[in-house]
Amino acid sequence: MLNEIVEIIEAARPHGWVMEPGAKRILALGGIDVPRYRWAKSVDEAVAFCRDNGYPVAVKVVSPSVVHKSDAGGVAVGIRDEESLISVYERFSRLPDFAGVVVEEMVKGVELIIGAKMDYQFGPVILLGMGGTGTEIYQDVTIRLAPLSENDVCAMFNRLKGRRLLEGYRNAEAVDMGKLSRTLLAFSALVMDMAEHFESIDLNPVMCAKERCVAADARIILKK
Repeated sequence: MLNEIVEIIEAARPHGWVMEPGAKRILALGGIDVPRYRWAKSVDEAVAFCRDNGYPVAVKVVSPSVVHKSDAGGVAVGIRDEESLISVYERFSRLPDFAGVVVEEMVKGVELIIGAKMDYQFGPVILLGMGGTGTEIYQDVTIRLAPLSENDVCAMFNRLKGRRLLEGYRNAEAVDMGKLSRTLLAFSALVMDMAEHFESIDLNPVMCAKERCVAADARIILKK
């Protein structure tokens, strides 16, 4: 596992960050659930994935020059047919240094953010917060030093002001807290394994529901 992770990191080092296909492969190697996806380097590959896996899908640009995909207009969600898929692919292909797209299944749940940052005094720290587009607005996050224990994970849950959403607010289905806990502990272990290589890791959003806890998007910034 570690050998493959290091290979992915070294291949990405000239860019300074691990693009989403590589980042998701690293997460999967670390035991973290990710959506069914394909790095489609042609429109035919994108179409083939959707014919095999169905719609709707999310489509995201892959480019070493596009770190913040949403800001660059490189994310489309809820794509429901082949015509729309082809149109999105062609539009994304005009972005700088286009290297294909990630096409993936749509997943539902409460949006969380899980992240890590290398603090040069204390070492790796791990963040858990309410995620999605409201992350910067609500700033509902909690931080602990890595590695995490089960007690740390429990304390992080309890610190979130939005935890009621995880517990099933207003008759909504509750998140499987065991799956979320295992995701955090697996992420903590992966962070420790990668400590000498990364500057920051962002999983946003992580979609958590009763059935799954899935890292729908991932970005890894490497140490300079």
